[in-house]
Amino acid sequence: MDLKTELTNRADVFNKELEIFLKKGKPQTLYDAARHLPLAGGKRLRPVMAMVACEAVGGDLKKVMSVAIASELIHNFTLVHDDIMDKSSLRRNMPTVHVKFSEPTAIIAGDLLFAKAFEALHTLTGDPVIFKKIDYGLINIIREICEGQQMDMGFENRKIVDESEYIEMIRKKTAVFFQYVAEAGGIVGGGSKKQTDGLNIYGESLGLGFQIQDDYLDMSSDEETLGKDIGMDIRNGKKTLIAVHSLNNAHGEDRKLLQKIFGNNNATDEEVNQVYHLFNKLGSVEYARKTASMYDERAKKALNVLDDSNAKSILLQLADYSTIKREK
Repeated sequence: MDLKTELTNRADVFNKELEIFLKKGKPQTLYDAARHLPLAGGKRLRPVMAMVACEAVGGDLKKVMSVAIASELIHNFTLVHDDIMDKSSLRRNMPTVHVKFSEPTAIIAGDLLFAKAFEALHTLTGDPVIFKKIDYGLINIIREICEGQQMDMGFENRKIVDESEYIEMIRKKTAVFFQYVAEAGGIVGGGSKKQTDGLNIYGESLGLGFQIQDDYLDMSSDEETLGKDIGMDIRNGKKTLIAVHSLNNAHGEDRKLLQKIFGNNNATDEEVNQVYHLFNKLGSVEYARKTASMYDERAKKALNVLDDSNAKSILLQLADYSTIKREK
């Protein structure tokens, strides 16, 4: 089984449904801005995970499409606003929404995506009790994402952050989303409580590993590979697991170097590279890799509640891809 082919096939199905749902409206500029990121592609990990989780318990893909669309629109809503806060100029190798359409329009476009997400979710048919659980679940993760984002920004103003605080921040900011789509896909697909609980653990574990890998890539990939501003996390003083480990383990001249450069918005590319080399010297990069691998194993173990199937194999491989093999 080729994971890329399996994911691409499902993403193609999803993309057609998303384009139909995100039809143009007026004012045209607003809808063009709202469609800019969602229709530009992306990995589609969240909607595809919902689809595959539904398949893994024997469910019908058509029934989970509303959850898939809603999750992707909320994801893109957060990206639009994140890019404004981070002052990022590139996303998916193209100008960010606020750069292309202006910051005020980008804010409104993000709000529109938020509203459209719930519009999509309200096309979910079937048991009202299930709908209420899925609907409240989405509300809950949006609340936690907001909390996680504020924690992330607050950490930038602190010299030291405990690893446990960092893990809680990325759980709220990132992992809860994967947790939601995996469990929701299983619920809509008619999975048992044991199966949906397993998918819940799978999604959270994958999400934690995903964010740690994402932070690592932002520290190590070149701009062309990653598709966004390299070194931004170092200049912003963003507390990734790599940074947290280094800040808690650096001493002497290494600590002075970190204090001088980390969080300096005017740091040169050479200084950014100095910090990255220090991360390697202190073993922080390797520590992050091992931690991501640990979450990968936890995610795969949680799938033992599922019967063997092509969908289960996809979820197993997706865990490896998301947490240890992904390059961008």
